[in-house]
Amino acid sequence: MSVPPRKYEQDGPEAKEISQYLPYFPFKGIPRFYDIGGFLKEPAIFQKIIDIFVDRYREIGIDSIAGLDARGFILGPPIALALQKPFIMMRKKGKMPNSISSDDYKTEYGNRSGLTVPRDAIHKGDRVLIIDDLVATGGTLSSAISLVKMLEGTVVECACVVELKMFIDPPADSGLPSRTKLFQDLGHSDVPVWGLISEDVLTNEASLPEGYVDDGEEH
Repeated sequence: MSVPPRKYEQDGPEAKEISQYLPYFPFKGIPRFYDIGGFLKEPAIFQKIIDIFVDRYREIGIDSIAGLDARGFILGPPIALALQKPFIMMRKKGKMPNSISSDDYKTEYGNRSGLTVPRDAIHKGDRVLIIDDLVATGGTLSSAISLVKMLEGTVVECACVVELKMFIDPPADSGLPSRTKLFQDLGHSDVPVWGLISEDVLTNEASLPEGYVDDGEEH
């Protein structure tokens, strides 16, 4: 069952309103690091985001919702509760007993160990929705998709608040990694990705205090 057309479109009126609560900072060596903490401080905006995802996925036949460590743990549970579906944590290695892990992968921040999930969390034929805050190169999502497939489940869609379209299929001479190529190489081209907001409308530059220092752990 494919995802039917919905009233909420990427960069639509609701997305543009929400984008004002997603400031960007220079952080971890990245000029535009989008901070979901902006909308988490605004209950009405946070609720609107949850309602949009609930509306999109209410009727497409989902068995469970998998959230990615760590921001997917914030977004996934309220969506799962609203849809009355189980929530699955996909965690970093060494954090969960009786688990299986995907292969190591790369992100825009560097190399990462694979994600893990409990062996009994997903069953053969389960239709799983994957939730995270942002998709860029697709490395973390690809790791999550691999886990679902390892347990013989099906990923209905990967849903994110923010999708950086610049990584979908950049020109070969741009030097940017291609999410499309990554998914093709891993056999994940069948999995759709949807983001509510793209960088086209994320124009809210954070006001930095005097003496601001990029103190991200990874560069």
